[in-house]
Formats: sequence, structure tokens, C-alpha cells
Amino acid sequence: MSRLSDSEDDMDGRPSFSMAIDKPESKKLKLDMGDGQGALSISTASSDDSEDGSADEISPSKFIRSSAKAQIQPNSVVGKMMAKMGYTEGKGLGKHGQGRKEIVEASKQRGRRGLGHKIEGFEPADIEWDFEKEQIIIDEVVEWLPPPDVDIPSLDEMQSWKEVGPKKRNIDDETTFCDERILSNIISAKSVFDSLEPEEMRRARTRSNPYETIRGAFFLNRAAMKMANMDAVMDFMFTNPKDAQGRPMVTGNELLYFADICAGPGGFSEYVLWRRKGECKGFGLTLRGQTDFKLEDFFAGPSEMFEPHYGVGGLNGDGDIFNPDNQEAFIKFVHNSTNGKGLHFCMADGGFSVEGQENIQEILSKQLYLCQFLVAVSILREGGHFVCKLFDLFTPFSVGLVYLMRLIFDQVSLFKPVTSRPANSERYIVCKGFRASLAKPVVDYMDAINRDLCKLSSATSETDINHIVPLDMLLEDQAFFAGIYNSNVKLGKIQIINLRKIQAFVQNGDLYETRQAEVRRKCLEKWQVPDEVRMAPTRQDPKTAFEKMVTAEKSDYENYSPTELTPETLPKIESVYDFMCVVSGDQHRSFLLSCGKSQVFWWDGRANSKWRKLDNLRVELPTQTLIEVEFVVELKGEGKGQRRQTTVHVMDAMYLCGKDIRHKHFRERLDNLAKFVKAVHKETRSDLARLIMPDVFKLEEATHIFDRLEMKAVKGSANHPRLCFKVHSGNFFHPTGLDLIKTVKEPWSMALSKKAQRKYWFNKLQPNSSTFECHVETIATFRDSKLSSLRWTWSPGVKVHDSLQHTDDTKVSRKMFVQYVMEKMN
Repeated sequence: MSRLSDSEDDMDGRPSFSMAIDKPESKKLKLDMGDGQGALSISTASSDDSEDGSADEISPSKFIRSSAKAQIQPNSVVGKMMAKMGYTEGKGLGKHGQGRKEIVEASKQRGRRGLGHKIEGFEPADIEWDFEKEQIIIDEVVEWLPPPDVDIPSLDEMQSWKEVGPKKRNIDDETTFCDERILSNIISAKSVFDSLEPEEMRRARTRSNPYETIRGAFFLNRAAMKMANMDAVMDFMFTNPKDAQGRPMVTGNELLYFADICAGPGGFSEYVLWRRKGECKGFGLTLRGQTDFKLEDFFAGPSEMFEPHYGVGGLNGDGDIFNPDNQEAFIKFVHNSTNGKGLHFCMADGGFSVEGQENIQEILSKQLYLCQFLVAVSILREGGHFVCKLFDLFTPFSVGLVYLMRLIFDQVSLFKPVTSRPANSERYIVCKGFRASLAKPVVDYMDAINRDLCKLSSATSETDINHIVPLDMLLEDQAFFAGIYNSNVKLGKIQIINLRKIQAFVQNGDLYETRQAEVRRKCLEKWQVPDEVRMAPTRQDPKTAFEKMVTAEKSDYENYSPTELTPETLPKIESVYDFMCVVSGDQHRSFLLSCGKSQVFWWDGRANSKWRKLDNLRVELPTQTLIEVEFVVELKGEGKGQRRQTTVHVMDAMYLCGKDIRHKHFRERLDNLAKFVKAVHKETRSDLARLIMPDVFKLEEATHIFDRLEMKAVKGSANHPRLCFKVHSGNFFHPTGLDLIKTVKEPWSMALSKKAQRKYWFNKLQPNSSTFECHVETIATFRDSKLSSLRWTWSPGVKVHDSLQHTDDTKVSRKMFVQYVMEKMN
């Protein structure tokens, strides 16, 4: 068996090629499409059949030609030096012309081979590769399999499809879904390279692949660029998904939800997080250990918005996707984290070492294929998308899986992006438009197959599941069969030619693919990815980072305290429609600034204070995040079982993950904050302080605030009830007052039209300036809200609850406050 692995992360380029190409009779298969389009012809010509050029399509010989024998050019530097020494063409040097007439041949020693050791098929040769005949593809075309014309069968019917038989440990005879000669040459190609040193092969592969220098661009690895490649070619169906009518699937204030399974170290996810600029939340399932997610190496995208989960035990699980219990735990976790709606899309990039058994990689990967499919279709929402890495697709089992996926998705494609090295068998199945409402029988069938495979996976078992869809059913679906066959033939031809190209580059070390730089530039431009190098982010000190973010606005609210609401300052509320309010649980607000991951600093807003590392609480936030917060102790339960937890109430924001939202309306800032808090929340991380979005009320609805005030017994209060404010989670905290935030910018104000029963804006300095539209000039920015805020402190002696006494006439009571608000509304 060959030692070649088709895994991109292993030795996907240790390919091989056999120069011997059999020449059987030309074979043509005609299939009746049955849709009025006539016959579909699939043809593979023998290598000596050149009438339609099909022989050239599979024969790499047209790319190879012998080099001219090296000669000394008279006008070259070497030629002039030799002439000075008396050299004449055809004669040797020396007084009597007795010296060598031929150029001394350079050493052809390769790698670490012993002197005189030869490797068949790789001995140095003066051959050239005809680059002009090799097509470079920039504008890729996606071919979708035709949709099925049958209904989804019942689970009972599908259970009868399953066929158990002897375990297969060879793939040589799997010619039903691929041309026999192509399969034979792919297999033999993976054997010739066995005796070649890996490093020698890798150098040749790097020099020969025109797309090689794209690599991972500024991402973690090549996988990220494969996802960028496929996403762009398919009209960004993953990072900007649309439904069947072309309408965005992510609407309003919703996050884009995705999962990355069997995909450590996480290049796919880093790309998505970068593309969405923090407007998403990802979940990951992969094996623990060396193949785990490397979140600390996510330089391009915010890893704080990605949450790994390893099945049973959460963070303490093993991540084995074959285990049905792990599948169930992860599926439940995803649904709980998305309010039961599921994901917009799912990615899978699983693979494992098959050293010594590379030719049967497809057979060894069958359960991995199945489990990735199963988990994906269990967590996708209606209309969701899926992409998964596959290798060969020759066996009925693998083809049957594709058939099942075609039943429950609107469209399915087998696609090999140009970022996937052309000499390997890697390709991706792309599934668009999940039919969630109809998929349950197929999902249950996949689950049953996996449970059976788990029982049959022991080393002593001699049987296996070889068919999950009857072979005659796969063959009778002519459109489907033609799609699979054509895909295998097309990718097989590409693989054979590029295997030969690598072989030629091994034999001739002077060959080099000169188009790599231009191909990289064009591809990155096409995929809308900047042509930049990967760099670790620099760590700024918080003061410098803060000053760079806020610029001149800093001095406007530094050291600023809100105006205290008293009977004298109450008239500052000219219109109740200009204000929103929130119950405060802290005497002072603070700023949190993140320089990435756990490098989070806090500042109390006073000019003489410094930014300090947030050490007493563990918080992880994306870099370039600047938010205004309160540290609030929330309580749960009563009596001896009462628990305390310090939480971070997020009150407002200036920057979120590098996005400047200072000039947005307060309501819009809160909506952005709510998405942000959802994205960074990690249910599995009990060590992290909880970020809370407090309830915000319109001032005209402030009476609802008092309905949620209660007097409760609290630990440490000597059985004296204390004032508490109840939040929706069921927890409560001790309120310190009410913050009133002005959302309208001076000199504008809001009023309610009695006739239209609609709110409108008007300029107090300009008559006849009213408008029902909220224009930019009416919006109070973060700075405006900060400088015009009011605070009603609920200190002792202020009655805000029926059980309290109002003893301080210099303070506003609940009665006075409610009465004033009502008067302003009438």
C-alpha cells in the first residue's frame, strides 16, 4: 500500500504517478435523463484516441517535453571566459585540444539518498513542463447535482436498504462510479512516491502548484483560505446566507450562528469570524488534544465569539464525534444556545492519519463522513447550509450518503476549490437549503447506521455496512449517477495530470511555476481577501489604546458626573419622550477596555485615575472593545441557600470589536450591545463573569420599574428586609438609583402628535421644523447622552416603595416623580 495521504493537513502532497496508462477500448455510457433533454453522454477515450482530444484530457504526456542539451553560448559570461582560455567549439581545452569537449555535468544527487542509489521514475532528467497547455482557473464554476424527483421515504423503508457484508479493505474494484482506467492510475500513482523522501516531494509540490503561495494568507492555515475561496465562489452563501427567495436569513438584531465540527485547529472559523467582524457566534466540536482548536492563534477573527464543546462533559469531554452520546450532548448544547432555532450553516473538515493505508482512505473515513453529516443535519435550521470535506467517492456507501443529503437539501454540489491542492483527491460536498421540516426520517436513519457501525468497528469484527442505499436505486437515478460519475472522472483527470507534474518537478529541480504570484493576487482580489501577511496582533497599553479610540471626545466627559435629580432639577426633563431610563446597581459606572482575550482593563472615568488590569473578575472580550459598565452583585434565592454572583451590567458602548458605534442612537447602541453580549457569552465557561444587558425603559413607562421593586430578606442584613430590584432571570440586586439617558440631541426634542398618535421630532429654535423621521442631527451620540444624563439616587430617606418612608424633602420621591411624568405626558 502507498504511504500517500490525501489529507491536506498531513501529506496530501505525497502523491505518486505511474507512467503506464492502459489503453482499453473507448468506453461510452449513454444515460436517458428522462427530462426531455435527450441523452447525457459520458465518454472516456483511450489514450491513443485523439479525434476529440479526450485522450489529452487524461494523458499528462502532452505537458512533458525533453530539454535541449545544454550548450555554451558564445556571448554569455561563461562563453567569454572560455574563449579567453582558448576554447573553440567542438574542441577540448589544452595545448593539443586534448581536454573535455562536453560540459561537466552538475551533481544530480537528490536529498539524502545514498551515492549511486536510484529511485525508479524519479531519476534526474532533462525534461520540461509545458505550462502553456495547463489551464489556470480563476473564475470557478459550481455545478449542482440535479434535484431528486422522489419523496423522502419512511424510516422503516430506509432501514430495509441497509446491507451488511464482509469488510472491504481494497478499493481497486470500485469502478461503478468512476472510469476504470482513471481509478487504476490514481491508485498506482499513490504507490510510486512511497520510496521518495517526504521533503523532496514537498519541495516539488510547492514549486509546481500555481495556487501554492496563496497558502493561508493572513489566517491560521490553508483551511481558512479554502473556506474563503468557496464562500466567495458561491456568492458568500455561508457568511451572508439567503433563503430560496434571495432574502437575507440573518435579519434585525440576530447573530449569524454557525458550527465548526472535526475542524481543529479552526481555520474555517477564523475566516468566518473575520468576515463577519464580530456579528456572529460559533460553536465547535473536535477531538481534544493535538487536534484541538487553537483559539489563541486566531489573529484575524475574534475567538471570544467562538465556543468549543466536546460532547458529554462539555469542556471536559473527549470530542469523539463517533460517540452517539457526544453527538446528543453537542446537538442539545447548540439548540439551547440558539433559542431552539439552530444554525445558519455548519462546516466540517474532518480527517485523520491513514499512513500505510492511503489507498483505502475513503473506506476508513466512512463513519467520519456519516457522523459529520449526522451532526450537521441535527443542528441546522430550515434553509441552512452545510459544507464538508470528503476524499474519494467511489464506494456505494459514500455515494449513498451523498444521495441521502440530496433528499433533504434543495441543492448539492461536489466541488474542489482551487485552494485544494490539485494532486490530491480532496473535494467538498456543499449542501444548500436544508429541508428541516422533512428531514427527520433521514436523520434518524443516519443515527441508526452510526450506532450499528459503532458495534461493527471492533478489530475482531469481520462484517461492515457496505450499502445504505440500494445500488440499483443509485444507478436508476440517472441524473444523480451521471453527476457522481462525471465528478469523479473530472477530478481524477486533474489529479493524474498534477501527480505527473510533481513527478516532473522532482526529476528536474530547475522547473518552477512562475505564475504563482500573479495567481495569488488575482484569487485574493476575486475572493475579497486583502493581500497581507499574517502577523500576531501587537499589544497596546490601555491608555494609548483608549486615547486612539476616543480622540478629542475624551475630555468632554472625563471626570463628568450626571446631574442629580432633585425637585429643583426635575424641570430639566422638558419632554419625557427624550429620555430612557435604567435601574442602577452601582454607585459609579466604569469603562472596560479590551486589548484582546483576557487583557481587559477598567477605569472609573476620573482624570486622575489610571487604567487597571481587571484582576478580581475574569472577563474575555475581543480587542478594540470599549464599553461602559457597572459591577453589580446579583442574588439568587433566599435564606441559607441564597447565592451571590458579581456580574457586569453593560450600560452603553463606544466600540464593539473594533466597530465605532458612538454616533448611533442609544437604542441602536443597545441592540448592538445585546448581540455582542450573546456572542461573547460562553455557557461552558463558569470561570468567566457574566455580562448582563439590563432592562431599559422608556421614561413614559417608568411606572413599570416600581412594580419590580420588592423588600427581601438578604444574607447579612440581620433579618431586615432590603430594597431589591428583580430581573428577568429571576435574580435580584440592590438598586442604588435610576439613570436617565437623553436620546435626543439639543436643540431637538420629541413630542406626541395627539392627532396622528405618533411621536415626532422638532427643533426648539426653529419653528415649523417638525418631522416624523429620525434624522441624524436629532440623535444624541454617546458623548451627548453622557453629558446630558440625570441620576435619581435612591438614598435612605427616599421613598420608592410602599414600605419605605420619605424623610428627605430635598430628594425626589416616587410620588413626585410619577406625578411629574404624568403631567408631562398630558
